[in-house]
Amino acid sequence: MSVRPADFPPPFSAGEFVTEPSDPAHERIDVGVLIVGAGPAGLACAIRLGQLLEEAPGVAERLGDVPVAVLEKGKQPGSHLLSGAVVNPGALRTLFRGRLATADLPFLTRVHGEGVFYLTRRRALRIPAPPTMRNHGNFVLSVSELGRFLAGHAEEGGALILPETVGEQLLVSGGRVVGVRTGDKGRGRDGEPLGNFEPGSDIVARATVLAEGTQGHLTGVALDRFGLQGESPQVWALGVKEVWRVPKPLRRIIHTLGWPLRNGKRYREFGGSFVYPMGDDMVTLGMVVGMDYRDVELSVHDLLQELKTHRLIRNIIGGGERLAWGAKTIPEGGFLALPSRLHGPGVVFCGDGAGLVNVPALKGIHYAVESGRLAAEAVFATLQGGETAWRPGALERYDESLQSSFVWKELRAVRNMRPAFAKGFWRGGMKAGMQTATMGNVPRGNARLERDAEVPLIRSNRAARYPAPDGTLTFDKLSSVYASGNRTRDDQPNHIRIQREVPVDLAELWTRMCPAQVYEVGDPDGEGTVEVQVTPSNCVQCGAITARGGRLTPPEGGSGPEYTLT
Repeated sequence: MSVRPADFPPPFSAGEFVTEPSDPAHERIDVGVLIVGAGPAGLACAIRLGQLLEEAPGVAERLGDVPVAVLEKGKQPGSHLLSGAVVNPGALRTLFRGRLATADLPFLTRVHGEGVFYLTRRRALRIPAPPTMRNHGNFVLSVSELGRFLAGHAEEGGALILPETVGEQLLVSGGRVVGVRTGDKGRGRDGEPLGNFEPGSDIVARATVLAEGTQGHLTGVALDRFGLQGESPQVWALGVKEVWRVPKPLRRIIHTLGWPLRNGKRYREFGGSFVYPMGDDMVTLGMVVGMDYRDVELSVHDLLQELKTHRLIRNIIGGGERLAWGAKTIPEGGFLALPSRLHGPGVVFCGDGAGLVNVPALKGIHYAVESGRLAAEAVFATLQGGETAWRPGALERYDESLQSSFVWKELRAVRNMRPAFAKGFWRGGMKAGMQTATMGNVPRGNARLERDAEVPLIRSNRAARYPAPDGTLTFDKLSSVYASGNRTRDDQPNHIRIQREVPVDLAELWTRMCPAQVYEVGDPDGEGTVEVQVTPSNCVQCGAITARGGRLTPPEGGSGPEYTLT
């Protein structure tokens, strides 16, 4: 009988992360607008609010000493940001409203050429770029560098950024969101206070913006609390990427399909790779795979190592040096999995946390920026005299403006492409082509998505073909975690919720899936189950476990990777 991860849910309830404010009133931190997440969406929201408050000093004065606060769980803005990334610059230009020229933005390379290849083990067949993947005139950047850049401009506009600060619980009072409680710091492995213990704090606000990025903890809690789940469940991909210093420049961006993934319907392997230039002496390359794959032996990290042995890739990075590594999940449900509303009483949802990613176009950063900007304008309207963010309908402007934007139009046009590939690569490609030709009008309805954790597992001998790490071209998982700059304390409490006694196939799925070697298959008990061993200090917070039967909860603030080039 096939094993499904969904049959072994984690010991987790969203309700345990919803609470009333508990600090005495005089100890609470009062801010005007609270933004959770210092990524492109959250920082764009902070920048736009700064612009609007500059034009309305009376409103700014009413908001007190901290009109805008931004929580960042990483060591600094950018620490947890990872993406390809080829970016459409339009949303950034709109955000800065002529105050910055394109040359002032932290772009590394303009896209002048591109190639799409279908790979077999030994060959690379160039194919026409699908319309959704054409990038001429776009730019390559490091999203972690973009985060630091946007944070500087947010602070110039008056925002207070609080790094190493986790939003752990949603503060709800009277049926409305009134802020966030931050996580404790300085607890030991068993939760005991250490000598440097600092309790969390209630941060109360007139409006809260959840811009946490992929697998947003409080976003999921809020969607559950207010019944805002979408028509279909969210589905995910896992991306693993590396940054290399190379001996010769790459003059175009490259995408690949096919090998080392298998095309058969039985395996349900959807994804591909990218190689982008980062100036003259660096490239970034990565492998992205949908998390509805079936084989317990599939490992995205090891697929990336295998990809690098292909002549096409080896000719680019051969003789080079790996500088950085990272991993992150990507929401792939698109239009089909968007929340039923993008706001609740006192709260709005932005960026990847809301699922605003265009998978066929491999784009999400400019959607995040645009959604953050539009959220700021909707929230600002509720800060006027006599208005509140929790009045019924007060934040509907955000939904309306997003639905009138290019974001909504583009997501709707490609809504059925991702589920088409559940039947295999070739059949999915034919359906995707038909949808592209008709601008998403055929088929006319909405497909249904299946949760990644609902997919039954199979086993093959896939792992036997992964290359052994040589420390030069191919690398193991632990050395890669080191390359991420991981800052997690070994003795902090475990932030990963899973069932520990599970069937062998599920334990091996988690072990192979995790790019950071967090899980290990224990000894069998003679009844077909094993105990899963967990090393949470290895975790780079990619979120893969949440997609496949577990739940990632917030670790201590400042934990996780320290990305600088990704």
